[in-house]
Amino acid sequence: MTAANASSSSGDGSWLSAIADWVVSLMDLIGPPGAAVAVGLDNLFPPIPSEVILPLAGLAASRGSFTLAEAIGWTTFGSVFGAYILYVLGRVLGADRLTRIADRIPLVKGEDITKTVAWFERHGAVAVFFGRMVPLFRSLISIPAGVSKMPWWKFGLLTTAGSLIWNSIFVLAGFFLGENWHVVEQYAGILQNIVLVVVAVLVVWFLVVRIRAAVRGRRESTEDAAG
Repeated sequence: MTAANASSSSGDGSWLSAIADWVVSLMDLIGPPGAAVAVGLDNLFPPIPSEVILPLAGLAASRGSFTLAEAIGWTTFGSVFGAYILYVLGRVLGADRLTRIADRIPLVKGEDITKTVAWFERHGAVAVFFGRMVPLFRSLISIPAGVSKMPWWKFGLLTTAGSLIWNSIFVLAGFFLGENWHVVEQYAGILQNIVLVVVAVLVVWFLVVRIRAAVRGRRESTEDAAG
């Protein structure tokens, strides 16, 4: 499989096409470990979409560049390896340090971190497993896992299980769709857009609540001073 072929399949010279060409070139150069590297970077840099990388690995497997098992195995390894990097980052930062940082950010409170860690300690297993199948959160969920000091083996098992399901779906789609692999991107894009809209709504809600609380607090302080 060549980068030129991938370019003709993926389309229009967009940044996604550029990523597709790069991923294919990487797999041409070092085989299935190239897919692992690309997926690992997807964990560290969410703008690199696994929804593009994984079907390309399946396409390569369908062409005989490597086996389907290698495509799924190596991409899952890349997912877990990238997730562990963010997990370690969370462990290094720790809840106390993040709490101090949060206290210095406007409209954010240190107690937000404390509440998040407490929530994660109660629901962390479910969050890590299903989080591996949600765009954007697939990468970010590793950080609170590290902050809350989830056991490394438990994090690894949950991340592997969730990543294996997600990766298998997209690799198999690329394998069976062949040259039409980019159809997957269209449907995955709908899911990603839904997630982004939900996140945007939550961010706006958070800002509105905090700004109203800040304004109310200033008004009460002014009234107390006047009285």
